[in-house]
Amino acid sequence: MLYGAPTPRRRDAQRNRSAIVRVASELMLRHAGVLMPEIARRAGVGQATLYRHFRDRPALVEAVVADQLERLEAVISAGSCTFREVLVAALRLYARVRPLAGGGDRLAHRLGAALAPVLRRAQEQGRVRPDLTPADLTLLVTMLSAADPERSIALLLDGVCR
Repeated sequence: MLYGAPTPRRRDAQRNRSAIVRVASELMLRHAGVLMPEIARRAGVGQATLYRHFRDRPALVEAVVADQLERLEAVISAGSCTFREVLVAALRLYARVRPLAGGGDRLAHRLGAALAPVLRRAQEQGRVRPDLTPADLTLLVTMLSAADPERSIALLLDGVCR
């Protein structure tokens, strides 16, 4: 075996962790109160395996939030979407993940930072208000209504995009 090459056990552990995060994302984003045994069952692992990877529910929630943010950041890095499309995706992500994240200030700040380069490009192209800052975006994200997020998103887009 090559030095540093992943062992079959490590690959299996990585596969299990990925399955747990994928299933937890799917289930938690639909129903925040889903139980850990259900996540383990749907991921095809035992509860001991789940807890070996995630010591408790908050650790798993953190992994789910990180996974969702990484997916959005990958879309942003690809550069194939307009600012409007990226902003809608970020706002919908915030609306879905905020109940899990127990608030959302940290989440909103991370979204604001991720959106900053896309915001600058859109401003250079004249598609977004020139006076809008990443800090403004962070504040606007936190104002998203949990009661009617799609209406909040529409109003925000009307105020930000040209």
